[in-house]
This record gives sequence, structure tokens and C-alpha cells, in this order.
Amino acid sequence: MTIDRMVLAFAGCVVLLGVALAYFFSPWWIGLSVFAGLNMIQAAFTGFCPAAMVFKKLGVKPGVAFR
Repeated sequence: MTIDRMVLAFAGCVVLLGVALAYFFSPWWIGLSVFAGLNMIQAAFTGFCPAAMVFKKLGVKPGVAFR
């Protein structure tokens, strides 16, 4: 699996986790999903993604989008 796919999978998990926590515990948890969405938009325009940097340091194969 490449960094690109890991970032997409991680972002999807964070969004779903935020929705689940908001549903079961408190509506304030929807902020986690909002944060993930804003980070994805920011990464699309700037190419800067903290999760990609972490995955790179963990030795995940580079992809096309995040180098």
C-alpha cells in the first residue's frame, strides 16, 4: 500500500470515527470530521499533509501525490 492510499484510508477512518462518536456520545465530536475534511481540502491545494509525513517516516512506500 502506498502513502496516498494510506492517507485516504486514514482520513476516511477519522471521518467515520467522528460521525460515530457524535452519534453515540456528543454532537461536539462532529468537529473531528470537520477537521479531517478541512485538512483534506488544505492538502489538495498545498500538498502538505502531516499524516503523509508520519507514514513516510514509518517506511510506507511513496505514492504519486505525497512525496
